[in-house]
Amino acid sequence: MRDRDEFDAWFRLLETPGLGREGARRLLASFGAAHQVLQAPRSAWQQVVGPSLAAALADEPETLAERLLAAHAWLDGGADRQVVCLGDDAYPPLLLQTPDPPLLLYAQGDLALLNQRSLAIVGSRNASAQGVDNARHFGAHLSRQGWTIVSGLAFGIDGAAHEGGLQGPGRTVAVVGTGLDRVYPARHRALAHRIAAEGLLLSEYAPGTPPLAQNFPQRNRIIAGLARGTLVVEAALQSGSLITARQAADYGREVFAVPGSIHSPLSRGCHALIRQGAKLVESADDILDELRGQPALAVPAEPEAVEPAVDHDPVLQALGHDPVTLDALCARTGWSAQELSARLLELELEDRVARLPGGLYQRRSHA
Repeated sequence: MRDRDEFDAWFRLLETPGLGREGARRLLASFGAAHQVLQAPRSAWQQVVGPSLAAALADEPETLAERLLAAHAWLDGGADRQVVCLGDDAYPPLLLQTPDPPLLLYAQGDLALLNQRSLAIVGSRNASAQGVDNARHFGAHLSRQGWTIVSGLAFGIDGAAHEGGLQGPGRTVAVVGTGLDRVYPARHRALAHRIAAEGLLLSEYAPGTPPLAQNFPQRNRIIAGLARGTLVVEAALQSGSLITARQAADYGREVFAVPGSIHSPLSRGCHALIRQGAKLVESADDILDELRGQPALAVPAEPEAVEPAVDHDPVLQALGHDPVTLDALCARTGWSAQELSARLLELELEDRVARLPGGLYQRRSHA
């Protein structure tokens, strides 16, 4: 997204205190694009998000102008700095299959990596020397086979996974919990600069956002959502890496875990995942064998000779192949609930979409 006015509208919508992603989604579903939301009257906002949130949106925060200038300054700092909003062609398709996709992503580096086959590698910040070596080896081997390595730029396993990813053509994507004008941890500054030059840095947080504790669990859903699968190298039982792995499993992605000593606390999280159904791996080839033959995108286009309309129907594209709620489809398409319900009914009558219990919809396999 290069239109400055449209970006300003997105920024105002997403940076309104208290509104949150859910409130923003409801407004976008009702009014369309971000600038259309802001053009709507306050009374219309109230019908969607209630009077208190409508009041918050009507009253521009005192710091908004200053923060917006900082975001403009960051964007103007190089051609490799971009903003991707929900609905852009560059938006990563795998994230659209998750229940809470970020509405806006700040990116620095090669956006093409968002459409490559990718695997997340996560684990302990206080990793053992062997764990660090394993993460680097897995990342390098998979990258040399064309897989992009996704991780969170943290100490330990994350940093080693990124270093390994940079050793092959698959390269690496770092999803961070701060604005992209900051590096956290600071000791990874050189690594972050190398990733920006050779891979991709990604964040849903505006420039200027400091390292806040609550942001890091939120960024984990993006790490899990970007990848076909998640590999946990080392993790304690109470670990953010296990949250990422469970999110991956909830998204229908593969989960892999490296076993370790029964005496090591850093093995217990991996062993717990294996007991819960994660695939035990001893080498990168174990992962490749499991994922071999997967297409370049998680939602392959249907052959035109069979059903060309499928390729071009935005609702079918947004549906993917997993059950999804009407609210999620509204967020993915930007359509209103009324418009979307009407189109879903048409597709249901054409036997291309199935209505499931619990208000879910799913694209039929022959559609």
